[in-house]
Amino acid sequence: MAVRTTVFKALTFSILVEEFHDRDAAGHLNAYLASIYVETAAGRHLVRRSRLPGAAESLRQEVERDGIRAFRRLASI
Repeated sequence: MAVRTTVFKALTFSILVEEFHDRDAAGHLNAYLASIYVETAAGRHLVRRSRLPGAAESLRQEVERDGIRAFRRLASI
């Protein structure tokens, strides 16, 4: 069982992605959960959850491709 945390920083808020994944002895994926939070000075707000493996990687690619527009889409939620 492993938990990986990734933080994307913007000017006034940050996007925090926590990924949980569990694998068996053969390396097969048993469970996966990605929780995406928006952190501001007021606190942390859950934006989205996904059980699809690779959800955090797709968010990273979206941020690299779209830049600030990706943050604006998540900030408005």
